Amino acid sequence: MGATGAVGQVTRQVLAMRADIWGELRAAAAVEDAGAVIDVIGRDVVVQELTPEFFDGVDIALVDLPAPVAAQWAPVAAERGAVVIDNSSALRGDPDIPLVVPEVNPAQVRHRPKGIIANPGATTLTMVGALSALHSEWELTELVVASYQAASGAGRVGMARLYDELEVVAGHRELGHQPGDVRRLIEHELGSDSPFPAPLALNVVPWIGRAAEDGWTTEELKIRNETRKVLGLPDLRVAATCVRVPVVTTHSVAVHATFARRVDVDRARQALVEAPAVVVLDDPEAMEFPTPSDTVGSDPRFAGRLRQARDFPHTLDFFICGDNLRKGAALNMVQVAELVAKDLALVG
Repeated sequence: MGATGAVGQVTRQVLAMRADIWGELRAAAAVEDAGAVIDVIGRDVVVQELTPEFFDGVDIALVDLPAPVAAQWAPVAAERGAVVIDNSSALRGDPDIPLVVPEVNPAQVRHRPKGIIANPGATTLTMVGALSALHSEWELTELVVASYQAASGAGRVGMARLYDELEVVAGHRELGHQPGDVRRLIEHELGSDSPFPAPLALNVVPWIGRAAEDGWTTEELKIRNETRKVLGLPDLRVAATCVRVPVVTTHSVAVHATFARRVDVDRARQALVEAPAVVVLDDPEAMEFPTPSDTVGSDPRFAGRLRQARDFPHTLDFFICGDNLRKGAALNMVQVAELVAKDLALVG
């Protein structure tokens, strides 16, 4: 569901790169895409419009739809007998819906009383595998993060808006020297209707999501709640600041993680080296560290800039990048689906 969107397209790429354990494949998307023929694991699949009957006979449903739409259709799919893996934020907070990251809490796929499993958000998925590896050694007690989130986190419309803005500002070397000059040019050329609350080209925007209580945004509170739930640490102290940056795809997070015991940086680096799906790029002398443009399109998360906070011996600082459309969404959904298939004895 959502087969033609930004995550849906990457989901099809991911499925094609992994073992084909699937029988009949179905695809659904927005009304305007119904009738289109798309390739899924080398098979031509006709995109259908969503109806309750679409789910009849379906074992597993991968859902990437806007939260209000997912909230409507995920329960319908579950009622028709499918195990739903939902990538939206709609159901992540439900205590009866597990939030699963296969490298961290795979056993949770069996605890699905509502027939629905939720995918964490891309920012949480960028860092939670690394945090889990460190927590097992030093016991995580506090987390302060700043996220630098790509335009594709807002879907196809976000990517299109960034590309359009970049075309507008290209060649204008006079920009960026006067208050509001970038905004005035972009809004003059493109209008003010944008998925972002401020221009993204030549800029960063410290606001993602909707307004929540006490000055926080919904995105910042999601990181807090999702990290607690995935790690099984309901009292973990978490503070996040979420920033949209002019990167097409791949989120980055600056992490300030505090533990119950004093952290040894060399041991922490080794713990991350041994962590599944984490690659360490951390050689300051060689200027080796992860960046979004160097890691986009890859499945692992890339960690670097490891250092012990000078004034906080129990705290480790590091920087981590992860493709928000792959492990941050599509790959995690597919990995969870593979676990569910085994649990349902659909595969050996």
